[in-house]
Amino acid sequence: MRVMGVDPGLTRCGIALVESGGGRAVTALDVDVVRTPSDMDLAERLLAIHSAAVHWIETHRPDVVAVERVFAQNQVSTAMGTAQAGGVVALAAAQHGIPVRFHTPSEVKAAVTGSGRADKAQVTTMVTRILGMQTKPQPADAADALALAICHCWRGPIAERLAAAEARAAVQVAAARAAVARAAAADADRRAKVAANRTPR
Repeated sequence: MRVMGVDPGLTRCGIALVESGGGRAVTALDVDVVRTPSDMDLAERLLAIHSAAVHWIETHRPDVVAVERVFAQNQVSTAMGTAQAGGVVALAAAQHGIPVRFHTPSEVKAAVTGSGRADKAQVTTMVTRILGMQTKPQPADAADALALAICHCWRGPIAERLAAAEARAAVQVAAARAAVARAAAADADRRAKVAANRTPR
């Protein structure tokens, strides 16, 4: 499975591609950081990120795109820009028929370091070790994008199976409830007919 990991951001947007092998083996295929200057028009910045995402998707043909789920931060403007960047990447994936999955920062940290509270240095160190890289990926946005891709390689299939199992269970529950409702309706109808037959004419 080829996973394109994206650490969204307006100023720096990390993009990486990894490929999963047997077991927990993962291989880094490419990594880069898309940069847009703060004095550029917002629409142009988003277009640059979208264009980069399209280029990556058409070049590498990933099976899935993993994007960091954005939470509200102290800097509302930062959170807004991050969400917008993630949105145009998700749009690029959808335009190419590629599924998009979102992972929280704590989920990614826990996947690669074992702790959901790991700092960026710890994440970078573990990403370097997991991928067998000679040098640490820089800047941190590149390491975070690789971490997102690794996280999905390890947790994505399990999450997909759980989601599928939950969907099947929901369908079975709905079917069972419908059957009970039909049985109750049929019983009520039968009782009504019996009562009608007993009523003196």
